Amino acid sequence: MRRPGDRLFRGAAVGSGVFIVALISAIGLFLLLQAIPSLRANQVGFLTSGVWNTTSATDLQFGILYLLWVTVATSVLALALAMPISLGIALFLTHYAPRRLARPFAYVVDLLAAVPSIIFGLWGIKVLAPTLVPVAEWLNHNLGFIPLFAEGNVTIAGGGTVFTAGVVLAVMILPIITAVSREVFERTPREHIEGALALGATKWEMLRTTVLPFGKAGYVSAAMLGLGRALGETVALYLILSATTAVPELSFFDGGATIASKIALGAAEFNNPLTAGAYIAAGLVLFLLTFVVNALARAVVAGKKEYA
Repeated sequence: MRRPGDRLFRGAAVGSGVFIVALISAIGLFLLLQAIPSLRANQVGFLTSGVWNTTSATDLQFGILYLLWVTVATSVLALALAMPISLGIALFLTHYAPRRLARPFAYVVDLLAAVPSIIFGLWGIKVLAPTLVPVAEWLNHNLGFIPLFAEGNVTIAGGGTVFTAGVVLAVMILPIITAVSREVFERTPREHIEGALALGATKWEMLRTTVLPFGKAGYVSAAMLGLGRALGETVALYLILSATTAVPELSFFDGGATIASKIALGAAEFNNPLTAGAYIAAGLVLFLLTFVVNALARAVVAGKKEYA
C-alpha cells in the first residue's frame, strides 16, 4: 500500500503535467479561434503572399511568406554560428580547463542568458552593426555570386540586415546550447574516458571516440532548443532589422521583420478584432513552428538510455 505522501506527490505531479498540456492546448485553441475570422476575410494567400496591409478591416491583405523567410534566415544563421562555438566552449569547460577556471568561466557564459533582449538589440544596432559592415561588404563583394550573399532589399551600410540580426541571435542562444551541451558531456561514463586514454588515445581522440558520440543527441537537442529561442526573439530584432516593404532577395543582407517583431510593430492595430486576428494568425504559425522545433529536440533525445 502506498503511503499518503506518495499518493499526494503522485497526484500533484500528474496534475501538473496535465495542467501544462491543457494550458498549451488552450493557447493553441485560442490562437486558432481568434485567427479564423481574419483568415476568412483575407484577400490574399496567407501562406503564399508577402503582402501585409491590415490598415482597413474591410480589405485585409496579409501573408507571412516574407516574414517567414526573415524569421527562418536569422534563426538558421544564428544556429550555424552558435553551434560550433558552443561545442568548443562546452568541451573546453568539461575536459580542458582547470576546475578552478571552468566553474567561474561557466558562470560568465551562463550570465549571457540574463542580459535583457533590449540590451542585445541596442548593442547590436549601435555597436555591432557598424563593426560588421566591412565584413558584410567583403562577403557581398567576394561571394555575391552565391544568392545568400548577394545584395538584399536594404543597404548593407545601414547594418539593419538579417546578417547582423543572425550574429546577435547567435550570442543570445550561445548560453543555452553551451549549458545543455556541457551537462551532457559531463555525464560521459568515466570508464569510457579512462579506457580510451589507457589504450593510448590522445585527448582529442578520446573526445572524438567517447565524449562526442555519447553527447551527440544531447548536443543536437540543445541546438534545437536554441533554435526555438531564436525563432521567438522579438525586441532585439525589432530594434535591429531595417523596416522595408520591398520584396526580399533571399539574401542575408535583406531587411524586413520576423513574425515576432512584426507582431510587436503592429500593436497599435489591435483595437479591431479582424486586424488583430491577422497578427494572431501569424502568431499561430510561430507557435506551431516553435512547437515543432522543440518536439524535434525531444524526439532526438527520446529512446537514448543515457539521457533517461
